[in-house]
Amino acid sequence: MLHDGITYMHEHTTIDLSEVKNNEDCQLDVFSETVKEYKKLYDKGVRNIVDVTNFGMGRNIPFVQEVAEESGINIIFSTGFYQEKFYPIQVFRETREQLAERMIKEITDGIKGTKVKADIIGEIGTSHNKWTEMERKVFEAVVIAHKETSKPITTHTSLGTLGHEQIAFFKEHDVDLNRVIIGHVDLTGDADYILHMLKEGAYVEFDTIGKENYMPDQVRADILKIIQEKGYMDQVLVSMDITRKSHLEYKDGLGYSYLLDTFVPLLERTGITDESIDKLLTKNPITFMKG
Repeated sequence: MLHDGITYMHEHTTIDLSEVKNNEDCQLDVFSETVKEYKKLYDKGVRNIVDVTNFGMGRNIPFVQEVAEESGINIIFSTGFYQEKFYPIQVFRETREQLAERMIKEITDGIKGTKVKADIIGEIGTSHNKWTEMERKVFEAVVIAHKETSKPITTHTSLGTLGHEQIAFFKEHDVDLNRVIIGHVDLTGDADYILHMLKEGAYVEFDTIGKENYMPDQVRADILKIIQEKGYMDQVLVSMDITRKSHLEYKDGLGYSYLLDTFVPLLERTGITDESIDKLLTKNPITFMKG
């Protein structure tokens, strides 16, 4: 359940992809620094963070619970399997029904023996320009879990690729697209590509804000302006997807506050209205999570 206030819809309070990426920077587990940044967010009006760390991504539930308690921020937990190169062994060994059962248990009973329950299924991903057989199995398992629990779905697209294919998959499996977020679409840099997904009724996420090595923020702002003109601002969500120690302020990274301190003023200069900004930060997340 979301509290009134600003929501970051796609973050990782703690995450560990360091083994696969062979880079210690990808183990984000710096408690005091995270608390410090989350407290700063709280002071700026942020009340919710949707944490999309799931099976195989180094989830640490007690760690995240403590961050939530210390910072005052309401953290939403997730269930699911990320993308093939990060899958735990169960994905290869078990049937889609067994994988669905794992997710359902995390929604109804609790995650990893805790009482903390998942409120969203994700982030579930496809590889770059390629949808593997195992990824398809996970998506099929997610449909089962979604239909059983009615929990919404949030996806990962690698550099924005295969967003249309994900939409087609959910339609084919009779999933209501207004219960689905297609993630990382800002990395396409392509307004028409994104508008197609919006017209289908899905939510889209501009959730790599500040990662200018992938895409300039001005491009993100310009596409949001087009979306505003076309009347689809009700279906857009925002976040930063911070996943590395070097993304945090103590390592001279942008830090979580960048979205509010730098990106929002850029939106204002680009012609995004206060009403649209309120939708992105506050209204749309609540509407989406309520279903």
